[in-house]
Amino acid sequence: MKFSIATRLWIPVAVMAVMTLVMSLGAASRTSALLAVAQVTQEKQQQRFELALRWRGLTEANASRVQAGLAANDNAVADAMKADIGRTTDTINEIQKQLEALADGDDDKAAMARIAERRQAYIAARNDANKLKAGGDVDGAHRALTSKVVPAIEQYLTAQQDFVTLQQKRSAALREAAGAERMRTVWGVAALMAAIVGLLALATAYFVRTISAPLKSLMAEAERIGEGDLFHVERDYRADEIGDVQRALAAMKSSLRKVIREVRASADGMQTASQEIASGNQDLSQRTEQTASNLQQAASSLSQLTGTVQQSADSARTANQLAGSAAEVAQRGGTAVGDVVGTMAQIDASAKKINDIIGTIDGIAFQTNILALNAAVEAARAGEHGKGFAVVASEVRALAQRSAAAAREIKALIGDSVTKVEAGSQQVRDAGATMTEIVASVQRVSDIIGEISASTVEQSEGIGSVNGSVAQLDQMTQQNAALVEESAAAAESLSEQARRLTALVGHFKVSDATQKPGDAPAGAPSIAPRAPAPVAKPAAASRPAAKPASAKLGGAKPPVSKGPAPKAAPKPVAKAPAVVRSAPAVAKPSPPPAPKASAPAPAGPSATSAPGDDWETF
Repeated sequence: MKFSIATRLWIPVAVMAVMTLVMSLGAASRTSALLAVAQVTQEKQQQRFELALRWRGLTEANASRVQAGLAANDNAVADAMKADIGRTTDTINEIQKQLEALADGDDDKAAMARIAERRQAYIAARNDANKLKAGGDVDGAHRALTSKVVPAIEQYLTAQQDFVTLQQKRSAALREAAGAERMRTVWGVAALMAAIVGLLALATAYFVRTISAPLKSLMAEAERIGEGDLFHVERDYRADEIGDVQRALAAMKSSLRKVIREVRASADGMQTASQEIASGNQDLSQRTEQTASNLQQAASSLSQLTGTVQQSADSARTANQLAGSAAEVAQRGGTAVGDVVGTMAQIDASAKKINDIIGTIDGIAFQTNILALNAAVEAARAGEHGKGFAVVASEVRALAQRSAAAAREIKALIGDSVTKVEAGSQQVRDAGATMTEIVASVQRVSDIIGEISASTVEQSEGIGSVNGSVAQLDQMTQQNAALVEESAAAAESLSEQARRLTALVGHFKVSDATQKPGDAPAGAPSIAPRAPAPVAKPAAASRPAAKPASAKLGGAKPPVSKGPAPKAAPKPVAKAPAVVRSAPAVAKPSPPPAPKASAPAPAGPSATSAPGDDWETF
């Protein structure tokens, strides 16, 4: 069964992953079981150890109470500690039962038997001493305490201590056994890993050998292609990715053979086309010189026109300034007339106020006259006593009459003044309206002159721009003349490159290996040599300028002979119109590259027409 390279690479990885997973699961299961067993064993052992320690502590406490009771000369101490001794004895009995139930192995059972035996001996010695003391033999009780009870207590405690020590040793042994089991598990996993790595190395070596040999074959095939051998064809293809690469290389060689044939045919066509380009560049050089002469004449005429328009622009600018000054003066006159109208209105208002005041004075004089008349009547009634008052009233009446007469005269004068002020105000208003119309008319004249000045400036700028464009066209034409020479040199270089390309293509071995490098293959395009185009004579001055070169070149048809396979023949010559259409970029200050040399001729009438009719032959 044949596998792909990807499958071969994935098989060791998958096997290692599966084996690693199985090994990890086994190790995890074993470790979990060991941990569970160790935990249960450790818990039971820890419980036995703690009970043993408590048992010994309670025994020591009870022994101390018994010794204190027996050592006393009376029974008061023993009676006081009797209850504590009884409770402690019950606890000791309960602990002893628990330890007997938790006993594990013969060692525990033997140690528990020794402890029980020593305890019975201790209890017997204690009971004998208690009987002697209860019988009143205190000295005998003391001797029994020293000779029997104390040694029995020591033997009893020693047996308990031996049991505690046994539990400590067993706990240490359990820990050592758990550590040893963990190490065995680790070494087992390491051995399995080493076996897996070894198997993976063997499988990798096998798969690498099955891949490296075909790759060396591919490298040899690539070296043959690099040496130019495109004729050798490999027929035995593998069924994996390397076989796909072999088939791709075979397809690439087939495509390269087709490309080499077409390149060889195109190189021959390029060599002939470069000669046509050189001949066309010579014709273009002659026409470019004639165009440069015409552009110089046009530039001279535009320079004179630019001076005339500039002078007109200066005159229009001066007239605009004078019109602006007149508008300013008229505006100031209108402002002054407006101020006079305001002043006359204020005078009219003041005169009306004075007229009102005089009317008030006249009324006061009239009332004063009436009061003086009344005073004279009252003085006449008073007789002799009112003579002085009558004289005063007479004087007051005379004064009131004179005041009324004067007020009437002033009122008449003021009325006449008000009438004249109103007439003057009307005249001033009429003059202000007339001045406003004058200001508007002057402003309109100033605006018209400004528009004329702006138009003249725009015309001057437009003609200046045209003059600059003509100068740029002249510069571009001169650059075109230089670029045509460069194009001729480039055409010669292109012909040389075509010859070199033909030689390089001949290095490759294709199916038609017997063909010589310089021979044209079957079906190659043929280009007939072209005759040089005649130089057109300058046209009359009244004839309109020729069409832009780009417009004519866009539809130009190169004089290429009709060969049996005209597929590649027009390519070298047909690119000339595209080169000329991109010529406007030459107007930049920096010299343009050679493909953008030609600039379109400006349309419109000129002094002489450029010989552009023959451009279509290029």
